[in-house]
Amino acid sequence: MASALHVVLYHPGRLPVTRYGGTERVVVWLARGLAELGHHVTVLSAPGSAVPGARVIPLKALITNRSGGPDLTPYLPGGVDVVHAHVPLQRPPHDTPFLWTYHGNGALGDWFPPGAVGLSADHARRHGLAHWVHNGLDPADYRFEPQKHDFDLFLGRLHSVKGWHWAVSGARRAGRSLVVAGGWRPTVRRDLRFVGEVGGERKATLLAEAACLWVPAQWDEPFGLTTIEAMVSGTPVLGTRRGALPEIVTPECGALGDTLDELVHLRPGVESLDPEAVRARVLAHFTHRSMAERYVELYREAIAHV
Repeated sequence: MASALHVVLYHPGRLPVTRYGGTERVVVWLARGLAELGHHVTVLSAPGSAVPGARVIPLKALITNRSGGPDLTPYLPGGVDVVHAHVPLQRPPHDTPFLWTYHGNGALGDWFPPGAVGLSADHARRHGLAHWVHNGLDPADYRFEPQKHDFDLFLGRLHSVKGWHWAVSGARRAGRSLVVAGGWRPTVRRDLRFVGEVGGERKATLLAEAACLWVPAQWDEPFGLTTIEAMVSGTPVLGTRRGALPEIVTPECGALGDTLDELVHLRPGVESLDPEAVRARVLAHFTHRSMAERYVELYREAIAHV
């Protein structure tokens, strides 16, 4: 068995989050996966953070809000093998192997430092990154429900790039009731319900009971965390062929289209998908353990090149 590593993960926010915060959840799951693999994990984050399986070193906002990001070198414990940041750092830690996972979409011509990692093959290609690692989650944080209720779900920011208007229009045209979780909007339609931002047990229940998750993205998704959150709950995904979604959603766990008309046409077909097969896709490819294993490969590669 290869020797255990001492990995420092950096995110300036308070961990874990209770509602919105995909990057924060990924950092916590990565720490959990690394610890389960036998590695020593230290997390640098905001005061009040608590990450099971990891030592937490709190950094005050005065430090993390510095222009260009903080110099983490003075705060690193002894014996660190690699530092892995999840927000940009213009000054990598001195004489320490370093990785940075880019969780967003950049503009044309953006520069990315050596050691930058994307979230999918499409994400890495579009940003000129040499490496990518799919996000993973801990299935224990979700409910699996084979018997679905009579509603569809949209879960995410109510922003045009997320395509929530497509979800509303498409569900109406497909004759489906829709629950929109991610913000508040007035509505007088009987078949449309806005429930605001959700987290914890409420979010897990909606994901498990929904008949389908609509992900009609209008931008190139770097990854699309809600897709695997739904799938691990046994809920199929109906989305657009944008960004990483074709890497995640296969015919066994959902359907993808290019237009709203196509999504409406595809909606009846997801009813026949087996919830067990939908969940199996995540268990095989998108768990916190599989994510941690891939990052360990990159950590060892970074260490070898110092």
